[in-house]
Amino acid sequence: MNSLYLSPGEVISAYCAGSEKKFRSSALRLLLLGVLAGAIIAAAAAASNTAVYGISDTWTLRTICALLFPFGLGLVIVTGSELFTGNCMLPVALLDRRGTVGQMLRNWVLVYAGNLLGALLVAVLCVFCGQLDYSSGALAVYTIRVGAAKCALPFGNAFGLGILCNFLVCLGVVAANSAKDTAGRLMGAYLPVCFFVLCGFEHSIANLYYIGAALLAAAVPEYAAQAAEAGVNLSTLTLAGAAANLVPVTLGNLVGGAGLGLLLWYCHIKEGGTAK
Repeated sequence: MNSLYLSPGEVISAYCAGSEKKFRSSALRLLLLGVLAGAIIAAAAAASNTAVYGISDTWTLRTICALLFPFGLGLVIVTGSELFTGNCMLPVALLDRRGTVGQMLRNWVLVYAGNLLGALLVAVLCVFCGQLDYSSGALAVYTIRVGAAKCALPFGNAFGLGILCNFLVCLGVVAANSAKDTAGRLMGAYLPVCFFVLCGFEHSIANLYYIGAALLAAAVPEYAAQAAEAGVNLSTLTLAGAAANLVPVTLGNLVGGAGLGLLLWYCHIKEGGTAK
């Protein structure tokens, strides 16, 4: 009888084999699938914000976000879209002689650009089509507050929280890819992402929405006035502040994802005796 799941070694071998398709894909395909993944993650972030903007208790707020947001990664996996953070494990394909450094960097750049476009598209629609008008603009104030707080994170904190985040996200990718049915794939992706959201770790692609939507909302005079009245510090919410978050978080995500992938490859492929 066939097993209902793949072993860790089989998962990593399948990931390495699948990486060849990622490396050979056209630029347009990678960009479009990146847009789809970015929009999915942004929609999950927008939904989480909408669910909790009126809650002041941190435990309740984080728990609700952790229950909702993880469906984003599940949808990315079942749609076959391209998410930068999941692709941070691509260095294992190089060790398995499936591609080159140039192909890996090309994938990262195109997918990240697509994720950026998708996330910003959702942010633009939410801000300028009235989605943030809930409770007379209270959702807009919350959105601005979240983005400003992320821009204020020190470099070291953002980098470390980025490592922890993508360690868990890539565990979700591994767990999802170990299942052979849709329900198993969704559950495998769900729990590790639930953990990272609950703990408040930093995800670069989600932050493209959180910070992007905050910047756009702060550019709307009515929203900006409400945020200032609510005591939100808008001084950090700038393009420079966005870069101050996204650069270390992205680097941390790379370290967390690549580190997990390399560890699993070494233990289950190289030392496990199933190398190509």
